[in-house]
Formats: sequence, structure tokens, C-alpha cells
Amino acid sequence: MMNKLAIGIDIGGTNTDIGLVNPDGKVLCHKILKTAEYSDHHPYILDMAEAIKSLLAENGHPKVAGVGIGAPNANFATGCIGANTANLRMKELIPICSMLETMLGMPVTLSNDADAAALGEHIYGGAKLMQHFVTITLGTGVGSGIFADGRLIHGRGCMAGELGHAIVNPFSDRLCSCGRKGCLEMYASARGICQTYREEAAKGEFQDNFRGPELTCKDIGEMAVAGDPLALKTYDITAYWLGIGLSNIATFCSPEAFFLMGGPTRAGEALMRPLRHYFNEHLLYIYDKDISIQLSKLQSNEAAVLGAAALIHLK
Repeated sequence: MMNKLAIGIDIGGTNTDIGLVNPDGKVLCHKILKTAEYSDHHPYILDMAEAIKSLLAENGHPKVAGVGIGAPNANFATGCIGANTANLRMKELIPICSMLETMLGMPVTLSNDADAAALGEHIYGGAKLMQHFVTITLGTGVGSGIFADGRLIHGRGCMAGELGHAIVNPFSDRLCSCGRKGCLEMYASARGICQTYREEAAKGEFQDNFRGPELTCKDIGEMAVAGDPLALKTYDITAYWLGIGLSNIATFCSPEAFFLMGGPTRAGEALMRPLRHYFNEHLLYIYDKDISIQLSKLQSNEAAVLGAAALIHLK
């Protein structure tokens, strides 16, 4: 089906991005739903179906091969998003594939959001020639998709790759949405970065640089790029915990490279420079610092949608 268009959907805790994607990995147009506004999956999926119909109507009703969805806590075997998913207000089991197939009359495929992103990087991005790599998605949460020996690793129940919920700081008092404390997500996600910014400001050293608790991760990233000392300190701490997380995942799957994507990565070298340092500092010596850490080669605002569309283009 690589010669047909596909719909790619990225379900995040804040927004749901719906895109029409061509076989060359170009997102032709978008629709956005505010995921955080929904506490019931029935109106959410109904609005999603209407957005897809509107997207197709606005583009002359092109023929599409199907809909691919990347979502947290997703099971590709059952086509459902699991109950009590962290970062979603909708806490019930969501049979999203069957519901959308009925509403749209086309095939729908579901995968974990980070797994979908890994497929997108493999088909359209920087991992085209790689058999062993890991994608890391930074946003409302932290996810990871693992390719080993040329195959995407799903694990039992399709739950492999929940790096965001690996505990990196067992002495932390940061309570994660999963119910535990000290998860990597509480340091490397957008909200974790914001919390670090506020905590560092409260220590006093950078008080004069503090611009208020209402700043977003995007704001902090932009200030880091501009050289703001407090923002740079925030990203250095973020890189420290993320570097430990990546060094641990490297130990058990021996990748050629990591590819990072998502909003916090827009800070560029303010994140990547200290991240490479801390990663290599904690990396097991047998790897001899030969595992690269790269930014995704896909446009940051399109990577997840492309990954979801790859679920259809691969068929």
C-alpha cells in the first residue's frame, strides 16, 4: 500500500494530531483535537471521525488505504487503548479501532505511540539503514520504541518500551501519573522540565532569572537557546536524568543510535550537549561510547503522525 495515502493520528495527553500523509512521508494537512478536554471516549472518537471526514472532504475525498493510530497504552493486537492510561482523562478501556472502522468504513490499525514513532523514523527518517535503534518521545510523557535485529519489539501485552516509567531516582518525591515516584517522566517530560525550573528558581541562585511559575516548557526551551542561566540549568538537570535512562536502556538492547523527538528537543544543543555528556559518563564501558544520540530526522511537529501513518504504509 505504499502507493496510497494514509491517515496518521497521534494521540497525546494534550492534543490529538490527525494528518493526511502521502507515501513519501509528507503530511499534506492537519486537524487538531484537544485530547485533554475529553473525559469520555464516545464523544472523543465521534469528533475524531468527524475531523477525518472533514479532512478528506477539504482535500477532494482522496482514496486512502486506512487509518494508523499511535496512542499511549495501546495494544495493537486488540485495537484498544487500555484502561487507566496515564496522561489521559479517559480512564475506561477504549475500543478505538472497532469504533472508527464502523464510523469510517476503512481499516484502522493501532500501536503504542512511541512504537509508531520508531516505525516512522525507520521508514521516513534517520534510521532507514539501521537494524538496532531506539526512539525517545518527549512530550506530556516520555515514551520509547525499540528496534532490535530489524524488528520492532512489542513485548507481552504490547507494553515494551515504557522507559518513561522506569524509576531513575528512587529518593524523589515527584509523584508520577502512574502512581509511583521518581520515574524518568517526572524529569524529562514537559511538565517535569517545568517543575525543575520552578525548583531551581526556589533555591535562590537564579532567582533574578525567574520569570514566573506559569512558563511553559516551550518558553523555557526558548530561553535556554537564548542563553538564560536558569533555563540552561534546568535543561542540564533534565539531561542528567535522561542520560541515566538512556544508558540503562543501551545496556539491555545495544542500539546503534537513539533518536529523540518531541517539544523539549526544540531546545537543541541546550539539551543534547549535556545529554551526550551524561549518557557517555554512565554508559557501560563495553560500548566504548559508539552509540550516537541524534534528534529525529523528521520534522518535530510531524514525526508522530508520520509514524502512525507508517502502520498503514507498511501493509
